[in-house]
Amino acid sequence: MAPTIQFGPDRVPFVQLGEHILRLDLEELNEEWRERSRIELRETPEVAESAMEQLRTLLKGEENLNVPLDDTAYLIKFLRPCKFYPESAFRLMKRYYKFRYKHPELSSNLMPITIKHVLEDDVIAFIPVRVDHGCRMMVIDIGKWNVKNVSIIDMFRTVLLVMEVGLIEPMTQVAGVHVLFDMHGLSLNQIWQFTPSFAKMVLEFVQECTSLRLKGIHILNQPFIFKMLWSIFKPFIGQKLRKRIFFHGTDIASFHSHISPELLPKAYYGNLDIPHLPGALLAEMLLKYDPEFEMCSKIGYTKENCKST
Repeated sequence: MAPTIQFGPDRVPFVQLGEHILRLDLEELNEEWRERSRIELRETPEVAESAMEQLRTLLKGEENLNVPLDDTAYLIKFLRPCKFYPESAFRLMKRYYKFRYKHPELSSNLMPITIKHVLEDDVIAFIPVRVDHGCRMMVIDIGKWNVKNVSIIDMFRTVLLVMEVGLIEPMTQVAGVHVLFDMHGLSLNQIWQFTPSFAKMVLEFVQECTSLRLKGIHILNQPFIFKMLWSIFKPFIGQKLRKRIFFHGTDIASFHSHISPELLPKAYYGNLDIPHLPGALLAEMLLKYDPEFEMCSKIGYTKENCKST
């Protein structure tokens, strides 16, 4: 039977994939994860409460930034990656929302319906299980990217939206994410879509603006012409990010030294027998979260009074 969208008792949509379930983990952290966050991120009830109060005070002073100050879950998704240092979270929020203000072509009306066609082409996907240390993994399958159907802007908009999905999961806020770029099928036509200015913009976001904990970028099956693409991005990559980029080529054992094959579907070089999740079904599932995305699109700096960076 083909997988379909279902709803659990909590009304959270999910997809049954064999013995596995793909759903957003929206629950609060359990005891094990709370202890992990305490060790890794300094998170205790006392530290969190104090950090939120200080962050609220800082945000109130930024009169041109419209954010939900009373939404605890919202504030925590910026505090966790900053290990509950309120000043760091405040600076991160300003960079993030100023980036979105400066690039409306990437962030305005960022709703699942606007990037549905990208997901339907299976270019960008979730792995339906958590990988090593509870991380989420996003897959970008370059070979499926038809530049006539999907623009480079829509590609990046989809990445932004998928990252927003991860940001609402408490466990992902703690554990972070891995990104797998499967470069099999990379073509010159695809490389020509990239410019140095676009590469600089992407890396500004990745290195300065995202609140996701990026644990690793894994590049597999890169052909010889990948050197052309790498030369566009390389000048803008800082030392911290460089340490998180791993070039595996066709050496799957190298990839497995970072991500256990016991936690990967066969479709992504692992041992798990998990049916393929059609991109159209992933898009349908994300459409169920329209209210959350709609709220995200309404907050940030206003056009009338956003200060320049």
